Amino acid sequence: MKYFRDNYLKGKELEKLTILDLGSQDVNGTYKSIFNEPNWTYIGADAAPGKNVDLVLADPYCWRELKNANIDILISGQAFEHIEFFWLTILEVSRVLKPNGLCCIIAPSSGQEHRYPVDCWRFYPDGFAAMARFAKLDLLEVYTQWSDEEYADGSDEWHDTILVARNGNLGLKQRLKRRIHHYLLSLALKFS
Repeated sequence: MKYFRDNYLKGKELEKLTILDLGSQDVNGTYKSIFNEPNWTYIGADAAPGKNVDLVLADPYCWRELKNANIDILISGQAFEHIEFFWLTILEVSRVLKPNGLCCIIAPSSGQEHRYPVDCWRFYPDGFAAMARFAKLDLLEVYTQWSDEEYADGSDEWHDTILVARNGNLGLKQRLKRRIHHYLLSLALKFS
């Protein structure tokens, strides 16, 4: 996540940015300190209340608490493997991001089962690239940390996959068309 901050947000410290951290509950640490700038508003969001959670999402697949195109940066680390229907969640990511808004999603490609409360998925670069295409996000970067970095906390076991994507700067007609497409897709997937 520090790589994302250093490579995609450097020079934006004076801009007013709203940063949403999806899956922010402090289980083994948080990303909050990485995004601690006076002009940045960090919002920790999760499905349950807890430490580092500012916003509890009532439905992980329909974030009624958040307006369309209201978030500049969405980050999520080690949460997507716990989301049963991540393809619905990525549609919400696309919906809440402002035009040209960025997302950085990190999830493991390997490692032991770790249930919070479920552990459903592991991700490879092709999977994250497909997820971005599904939500009509522009892929900027995707890779897996295949080599061991000798992390002191043992997190090499996860061989995390990292996705960086941008929400397109679409015109009003294109945004409306995409919103209708996402809504109908969400509806079909929820009731199929």
